[in-house]
Amino acid sequence: MNVTEQDEAAQAAADTHAAPASTLTDKERAAIAQMPYEEARDKLIQAVQALEAGGLSLDQSMRQWEIGEALARRAQSLLNDVRARLDAAQDAQAATADTAGTQSNLD
Repeated sequence: MNVTEQDEAAQAAADTHAAPASTLTDKERAAIAQMPYEEARDKLIQAVQALEAGGLSLDQSMRQWEIGEALARRAQSLLNDVRARLDAAQDAQAATADTAGTQSNLD
């Protein structure tokens, strides 16, 4: 087997074991992308509870997992945004702390 054949065989094996296509619809993805933090968190908790309770088929379990992953990404993204805004506010406050309450602050 030459190098090209080995590469093709390796790719075929990788394709066989590749993750299945997403089961989430575009509408579901869009809904998750618009959720406020609290809703995403609460729905994530529900997905985890469904998985922990068991009794789901493999397909149902995988769907709950995928939903949970999407919700977790949304919630983390919102938390990251808040952290960035807080950091920016702290940086701005630190930059003006030296002149706070002085005449130069009023100029």
